[in-house]
Formats: sequence, structure tokens, C-alpha cells
Amino acid sequence: MARQASQTAAAPAPLPRNEGMDLDLALIRHARVNRSAVERRTATLGGRRTVKKAWQAAWLLKAVTLIDLTTLAGDDTPGRVRRLCAKARSPIRPDILAALGAADAGITTAAVCVYHEMVPVAVDALEGTDIPVAAVSTGFPAGLSPFRLRVEEIRESVAAGAREIDIVISRRHVLTGNWQALHDELRAFREACGPAHMKAILATGELGTLTNVRRASLVAMMAGADFIKTSTGKEKVNATLPVSLVMMRAIRDYAALTGFRVGFKPAGGISTAKDALSWLILLKEELGRRWMEPDLFRFGASSLLADIERQLEHAATGRYSAFWRHPAA
Repeated sequence: MARQASQTAAAPAPLPRNEGMDLDLALIRHARVNRSAVERRTATLGGRRTVKKAWQAAWLLKAVTLIDLTTLAGDDTPGRVRRLCAKARSPIRPDILAALGAADAGITTAAVCVYHEMVPVAVDALEGTDIPVAAVSTGFPAGLSPFRLRVEEIRESVAAGAREIDIVISRRHVLTGNWQALHDELRAFREACGPAHMKAILATGELGTLTNVRRASLVAMMAGADFIKTSTGKEKVNATLPVSLVMMRAIRDYAALTGFRVGFKPAGGISTAKDALSWLILLKEELGRRWMEPDLFRFGASSLLADIERQLEHAATGRYSAFWRHPAA
């Protein structure tokens, strides 16, 4: 277990950033998704693939390092954000890590995700670590504020210290098939991000069809997105395995076309360790081992970490503890 856990913290070689490309309307218009085939593929995932015992603990330790620990509530306070950042620094209790042979693995979460107002607080709380602050932006979650304000919001978050920006797209461009407008919008957002990595939230639960999800994924990557993300977490339907499969295959096809690897972030509704394992298994099967690193995969989550910590305590002690003993912040 110690050897497996130490591999969790190994840093891969940096990848070239996705430069994007001109919009290829022919490629977008020819994109199609067979919904029944996608649903068959994902429906059997849990029964066909699983990991047990020491391997399960190792996979869950890996999952911890892929979490964007998130608080996006109207009653967020500086104190709550500081507690969240403390949890990001030390996401699993030291006694559990020691029992698993992972005390020296250097495990932290991948990032802390907050509203713009809380970016300076999070940056200060994470000083001395390499944990980036991600800010949701561009009129999150609806993306319906004036365009110039959405662009300026990105710039202000970057100036405040955010190293990652989670932007939301204008869903109307997808629903009306205005792919050029979507591409232009995202290119402007990417330019405003500067050195900060841009995660494009597609709000897939509001796009109508899986074909639209694939087309929006391709346009976002053509516009230079560093990540494509399923959801804001505020829609009625958030991350699902069928949507994730469509987006992963779009990422694979884009990599084959351009040579650039783009990251993937499912968000919203992923709250159990079992869920996390399902997404990681699908990710490994569809995109390969290299995508199982923080520079190419993230979970957008708040309560997920607590359940993973419970499962890791069970692996260490053979006993389950109460959920309240593992607060996220």
C-alpha cells in the first residue's frame, strides 16, 4: 500500500497548453451521438469493473488528489473558506494515512474552488502550498450578465490570485446552433484568463441532447479550453456517466486531431466514494492512465471527500465511522 500511495503524489511531465484552433463547422455539423449505445456502455460499468481491498484504498487516495474542493453557497464566509483551505492542505486524517502507509505521500486536494469575492481569502489561506485557487466566473451559474462584465470578472479574479477560472458558456448559442458565437465568446474568455487555466462549464443538463454536448465540447476545445466541465452543480441534472462518456470521447478525438490533451471535470451530484471509482474507471478505459492526474482530471465536489475519508478509515481499521466525523471544512 505504501508504494501504491507514494505513486499518488508523483508529478507527471508538464503538457503543452491547448492552443485551440479555428472553428471547423464541418466537423461540428457532422458530430452525432448514439444515445442508446452510450447508455448501454455506461449502465454496465459498475457491474463489470471494480477494485477491492488495498487497490480500492489506493484508487481512493488518488481520487482525493483530483478533487476541486468547492464551496459556492450564498452564505459563504471568510471563516468557512479558511476551514475549507485547511482541509485541502490535509484532506485525510494523519492517523488514517499512517495506517495505510501513506503518511509521507504529500496528499492534498487538487484545488479550492470559490466565488470571486473569496479568492483573496483562499489565496492567503493556501500560501506556502502549490494548491491553486479556482474561481467561478462569467456570471456563474447562468452566464447571463453583460458580456463586458463577464470578461472583466475573469480579469479581476486572475488579478486577485486565481490560477484557474471556471467559466460558464451561453447555453443559447448551443441551443440555437450558433457555433461561431460560442467559439468567439470562449476565445475572448480564454484571452482574459491569460496564464490562468480555463475550465469551460457546458451545463450539460441544459443542452437538450447528447449530440449538443459533443458539439459544445468540440467548440470549447477549439476555442482553447484547458478543461471541459459538465455542470455548475446548480442545474436540475448535473454530471452523469453518459454525458461524461460523450465528453471524454470528444476529448480523445480532439487529441487525435490536434495533439493537445484537454482535461475533463465532472461536477455536481458526485458525492460517494463508489461514484468516484465509477468515474475513474470510465476515465481510465476511455482516455488512459495519463488522464488520471490533476492537470487532466478533476472532480468538482464538496461532500465527496467526507465519504472517501470514511471509506479509507474502514480500509485502515475495518470499521465505518459516522459521516459527521469527517467534515469537509
